[in-house]
Amino acid sequence: MHLDIRNYYEVLLMEILRDEGLMEELPEEYLADLCCVTLNQLPVRYIRHLVDTYFFENYQELHMMKTEIYNALEKSRQFLKANLQKRLKEEAEMAAAQQV
Repeated sequence: MHLDIRNYYEVLLMEILRDEGLMEELPEEYLADLCCVTLNQLPVRYIRHLVDTYFFENYQELHMMKTEIYNALEKSRQFLKANLQKRLKEEAEMAAAQQV
């Protein structure tokens, strides 16, 4: 049996990333990390049919969901940037220690 269910936040996140050109601009590994970190901050809203969701959705609710996604995206970018800086610093310290 195959159930066709999806997380609506995931659908909206992919639309936002595509609309902003980030799907083509960002490296695939970073994009995957960004999506995971972002989605882990958001609630889950499962849907069966995207067409039905578009038909029945409330504009204010959709706007609120997109705002939540943008906020989570910004936090995710900051988190990933901080982790990258931390990792680069650790690698530089290890390289310096090996040269001694």
